[in-house]
Formats: sequence, structure tokens, C-alpha cells
Amino acid sequence: MHGFANPKRFLSIANWLTPLLFVSGIVLSAVALWWGLFNVPPDRLMGDTVRILFIHVPAAWLGMGGWTAIAISSLVFLVWRHPLASLAARAAAVPGAVFTAVCLATGSIWGRPTWGTWWVWDGRLTSMLVLLFLYFGYIALAQSVAREGGSSRIPAIFGLVGAVNIPIINRSVVWWNSLHQPPSITMGKSAIDPAFLVPLAIAVLGFSLLFGGIVLARMRALLADIQADARLRRKAMGDEALA
Repeated sequence: MHGFANPKRFLSIANWLTPLLFVSGIVLSAVALWWGLFNVPPDRLMGDTVRILFIHVPAAWLGMGGWTAIAISSLVFLVWRHPLASLAARAAAVPGAVFTAVCLATGSIWGRPTWGTWWVWDGRLTSMLVLLFLYFGYIALAQSVAREGGSSRIPAIFGLVGAVNIPIINRSVVWWNSLHQPPSITMGKSAIDPAFLVPLAIAVLGFSLLFGGIVLARMRALLADIQADARLRRKAMGDEALA
């Protein structure tokens, strides 16, 4: 793992992997959305409203997946002091927050005709809203540490503590009475008809690849900023020495 801690080695991989993830993610997402929005039949109960699944489900998956990435990266940073782990966590925060917001927005749009209301304070929706606030808190904390030069351990600890919310989101529809439907896909079983499941799986894969490309692109940008700041500091020290 530490072999990839070298920025040059990381960039040598990220430089070609980033566009590959972007292109494949965009293509698969476009195919899945075209398939899901225009070619699947209306659902027996939800009618055409079911088509929002092809955006809502991948967004929910990546909202939770983004914080899982933050937690894993934070653990790696705290235990092994991996120099790029904190950058990976910071890079995953913004796209994770965006997908969480998309999940909440599409869920509200879906809930209005299905439940008769835009919002209910049940376990799934409330815990997902808490996740969005956790993202906002992490982003503000990480930016403050980067700007003021504080300890990177603080946002890493916050990232680990916030991970407690992920299993709560996942199990909320089982633990509490909820308007939200129970899990449609469990270990080895699926309650989703193949006509919907196949394009949904492609959408999840496509959005996930796109998420990976965004994270790598943000890591490269953050690393470039750090290297530029280091060069400026060295130049300033050199100018002071000459003076």
C-alpha cells in the first residue's frame, strides 16, 4: 500500500486512470439512463414514477459510499500515516455530498406522488439528511485545517465517528416503521424485476465509475495545490536567505 504513497507513482497511475473512469462512467450512465427512462415499462403500482429509481438509487449508494471512502481513508491515515489517505478523504467529500443531496431531492420528487408528501421524518430520510450535514461539517473542518495548518487527525477522527451513521441508514427501514420501502436487494435475492434490475445495475456501475474519476481528479488537484504551496514556501525562504 505504501508503494502508492509516492506522489509521482500515484500520478503515473491517476493520469491515465482518471479519463478512463470518466469516459466509461459517462457512457454506462448515459446508456442506463436512456434505457431506464425511455425503454422500461411502467411499474404496476408506481407507474412512470419508477423511472426516477435510475437516478435515486445510484445517488443513495454513492452518498453512503462516499462517506465509507472517507472513513476508510481516515483509518488508513490514522493507523499507517499514509500521506495520500487524507487527500483521498477530502477528495471524496464534495462528490459524496452532491450525490447525497441528489438522493434527497429525487427521493422527495418520488415521494410526492407515491406517499402524498414531499417529506416525512422517518428513519431512512432523517438519517440520510444527517449524512448530508455530516458532509458539510467534514468539508468545513477539512478546509479549515488545510487553510489554518491544524492537525489532519481532527477531520480523520470526525470521518471515522460519522461512519456510525452508515449502518443506521442501511438498516433504518428494518429497525423502524417507515414509509420507505424495505430493502429490494438482499444477499443472493432481489425483489426487482429483471426489466428494471439490469439497467439499474448498469446505472450504479456507471455512476460509481464516474464517482471514482471525480475523486481521482480532485486528488490530483489537491496534490498540485500542495506542491505549488511547497514551491512558493521554498522560494520565499530562498529569497529571505539571499536578503
